[in-house]
Amino acid sequence: MTSMTFKKSERLCSKKAIQELFSKGSSFYIYPFKIISRADPKGSFHQILISVPKRNFKKAVLRNKFKRRIREAYRLNKHLLKSTSKLQIAYIYTAKELLEYKEIERKLILALERLNQQLAKGE
Repeated sequence: MTSMTFKKSERLCSKKAIQELFSKGSSFYIYPFKIISRADPKGSFHQILISVPKRNFKKAVLRNKFKRRIREAYRLNKHLLKSTSKLQIAYIYTAKELLEYKEIERKLILALERLNQQLAKGE
């Protein structure tokens, strides 16, 4: 069983890696997320980036609240990613309204399942 932690090494922080993800990655949309993913040949962990646009939520308190909810949902369900190749994934929260944690978790699980389907086709 995989660890239920979310370490620094699982976060996508490199500017170069983020630019490559956004320029070369493939994307799909599952409300309230736009998901951009890219296989990382030299990675040892799946790495994620979480973004909540300031345009939709002006107060940093709300943006941070959604980031915490998304991070927690990912931490508890990351074991659903059954990939041999490691991914770089960006979750962009695009909804303009406040969603409950249960709804965010349900949609994140759908996104992880879809990523698995894409990887199965690609491998």
